[in-house]
Formats: sequence, structure tokens, C-alpha cells
Amino acid sequence: MPNSDSILRIALQKSGRLSEDSFRLFKECGIKFESGTGKLKTSSSNFPAEFLFLRDDDIPGYVEDGVADIGIVGENVFIETNRKAETTYRLGFSKCRLSIAVPRGIDYQGIDDFQGKSIATSYPRILGNFLKEKGVKADIHEISGSVEIAPSIGLAEGVCDIVSSGSTLLSNGLKEVEVIFRSEAILITNKKLSKAKHDTLNKLLFRIKAVQTAQNYKYILLNAPNDKLQDIINMIPGMKSPTIVPLAMEGWSSIHSVLEENQFWENIEAIRSAGAEGILVIPIEKMIY
Repeated sequence: MPNSDSILRIALQKSGRLSEDSFRLFKECGIKFESGTGKLKTSSSNFPAEFLFLRDDDIPGYVEDGVADIGIVGENVFIETNRKAETTYRLGFSKCRLSIAVPRGIDYQGIDDFQGKSIATSYPRILGNFLKEKGVKADIHEISGSVEIAPSIGLAEGVCDIVSSGSTLLSNGLKEVEVIFRSEAILITNKKLSKAKHDTLNKLLFRIKAVQTAQNYKYILLNAPNDKLQDIINMIPGMKSPTIVPLAMEGWSSIHSVLEENQFWENIEAIRSAGAEGILVIPIEKMIY
């Protein structure tokens, strides 16, 4: 059993896309826990962690107050709530943007068009900082939901809301005109985390980095004539050096290497032209180096 002082309390969004992405990450890290509908708290069966399932905008406050030790939250929510916690790691998933939108029929010329006008939003802090930076004085209407309806009912001339695909804006007769903030999932940490819990956090970060690094790399196997080995090796250098295994067929060898997926696609035609055959590209589950 883990020492109770080292058990990390982790706050996660209880539903939504960020929740799904967070659960998937922990599963890929080999950390097991139950996350059934209606469950508010659970413990991992194979890692020193407890999980709290919360509303996204409550997570920064729970972490600041020490009710949770760490949390995964959208950067937009963390900035908007203005809570005192540390951004420990940028997770790179659940990306979105906070944008200003106006009715499609409006001839938008620039942010100065909002001088003296009104914008409806659930993110008054981020929007206010953006307008101040641009020297624009606009009236900010803070509303908690259904922001897109504001122009059609005469509440505001524009809206500022989270955009992923843009389909919600289109369905409400709006067009995106200004991106004011780009967000992704981040891992935040209580500023007074104990050493024992820091040690557990470092173990968690080790797993996360191993999983995320592997997502950008592929394991490559191919067969090549021996007189072309060096040419092909130069195109797939691998992490240190490729592994060369002689084949039963005289004059041929198998090359095994690990490289970034983009690097592979950039060189695939040249690799084939150099005489490579039987090329296999295999996903990597974890990568530690």
C-alpha cells in the first residue's frame, strides 16, 4: 500500500471533451481507476492517486485551496478564474481558441469596430485584457451560457466564445473575426505541494512524457540490399543508430529504426528509390530515453 502522504489528489473535469482526453491519457499511462457516471471520487488501484471529478471552472480553485494537489484544466479556464496555482505541464490536447464573432452580414474592418459597442462573453477577464491591450473601450456583457444568441436578441453587437470547429457559430448566423486566445489542456499544481507528493507527481509526469513522446514516433522495419545500407541509414538515423540484422537471403539485411513520423513521410520516396522493400511502420506505445 502506498504511504498516504504520497497519494496525489487529481482533479479532472467530470464530463466533456477534456474529460475524455484526460481519461484516455491516464489509461495510456497504465493508471487504472473507475470513472462511472455520477461518481465524484475514486482511487487508482495501481498508482498512488485519488481522482476528483469536478466542473471545469471549479478545478483551479480546488487546486489553489489544496483540496486537490493537481488538476487538468483548459488554459482558458485557468486564466479566466485567475487562481493561484502553478502551470506544471502543457499537455497539448483539447486545443481550442477563444474568438470574437459577429453576425455574418456585418462588414467587419477590425477590432476598432467595437469601440463603444458591446460584446457578450463567458470570459470577461480574458476579453477585457485583450481589449485593453488593443486600446478599445467596449461594454462587456458577462453571461454564463448560450453566448451565440446575444446578437440576435439585441444584447450585444458581437460575442466572444470558445471555438473548436466553428460549426456552432455558423448555425447561429455568426462569423469568427478575431482570435484573442489559444488554449490547450494544462496540468496545474498546488504551490505548497509536499516533497512526497512532488515525488509522485514526477512519476506521473515521467509516464505522461513517455506516452506523448511515443505518439510522435514510429518503429520502422525494412529490408534493403547491403550495397544500399549506408544510403538508407542516412535517411533513417534513428535515436542513436539503426539496428542491422542480416537476412537469410545473401546480400540483404533488415534495418530497424525509430524516427519521427514526419521525418519518415518526408523521406519515404527516397528510401524506396534506394532499394528498400517490405517497409513496415509500427506504432510505439511508450518511449523512454
